[in-house]
Amino acid sequence: MPRTGLAHLPLHGGKAPPYLFARMVPLAREIVIFVAREFGRDEVLRRLSDPFWFQAFGCVLGFDWHSSGLTTTVCGALKEGLRDAGRELGIHVAGGKGATSRKAPAEITAACERLGRAPQPLVHASRLCAKVDNSAVQDGYQIYHHAFVFTSEGRWCIVQQGMNEETAMARRYHWLSESLQSYVNEPHAAVCCDATAPALNLVAAESDGVRAASAILARERPEVTLEALGHLPSLEMPRRHEIAAADINPEYLRKVLLRTYERAPADFESLLAIEGVGAKTLRALALTSELIYGERASVRDPARFSFAHGGKDGTPFPVDRETYDRTIAVLHDALNRAHVGRNEKVHAFRRLARWQQAA
Repeated sequence: MPRTGLAHLPLHGGKAPPYLFARMVPLAREIVIFVAREFGRDEVLRRLSDPFWFQAFGCVLGFDWHSSGLTTTVCGALKEGLRDAGRELGIHVAGGKGATSRKAPAEITAACERLGRAPQPLVHASRLCAKVDNSAVQDGYQIYHHAFVFTSEGRWCIVQQGMNEETAMARRYHWLSESLQSYVNEPHAAVCCDATAPALNLVAAESDGVRAASAILARERPEVTLEALGHLPSLEMPRRHEIAAADINPEYLRKVLLRTYERAPADFESLLAIEGVGAKTLRALALTSELIYGERASVRDPARFSFAHGGKDGTPFPVDRETYDRTIAVLHDALNRAHVGRNEKVHAFRRLARWQQAA
């Protein structure tokens, strides 16, 4: 996806009306079943990890195109729609919004037991991807939604979303196992947000040095890091906020660093997987890496992909007609074959037509 730009996802309160969600569930199920049967299960994962297609999918299902709620509601409808059909189809959905997101490991494990496959690699992927977007990418957005979609063969995609309470905006993170080379080096399939800004991005390619230095420091005695941090009264961090050493609780940090010292992580990915290693610990290690080794972390915001409803005026970019046409064709074909009620299908076609005219 070569496009870069902006996408507004304002946080909206409330839930999808029951009458709408009751129709979104069967329509989502039939579209996904068609795509899977026509193009294969892996193509379903590719499309869900494509922000253009995912947004269009939500529009066709009838949800507010520009609301952050599109993410959570579409994933919820997909999970409910595949609850019974998923086993036969070979596509499974775990996680969701809020407390449901934390059930993803247990739901993945339960599905894998039915499939007769080891759940550990998928559980590891789910946990680590959530931790990357919550802690290794410090962009001001707290993850509150995590949907893990996987096939019986063990391939997967993730759609998760974070919120920024100060700006009342959301940011969506897409992952795809097929294109994943590393969990900690440019791992995302796409990141969509309202705006780009400086961020502490420890998974940027240019942060490779600080990742290696952080892993080295994590294997040192806690005093090494704590002593280095104590030498400076204040440090300038991304977003131009001054971070004083006093902002980092030394006693808590000592306990976490003692844990990393005992585990001796071989690399940054192993460090990130350790329980208790969160944003503050990683920030402290990044700061210390710069002080001791001169390795500076990247402040490049990973929100580099965009999507838009329309764009006829060229904002944030001229319409990507090839992507739009491909999305429209697939959804139109899927609707033609969907085994849903005539009224729901007619309304979906109308929404698709409006979306096509706006493109």
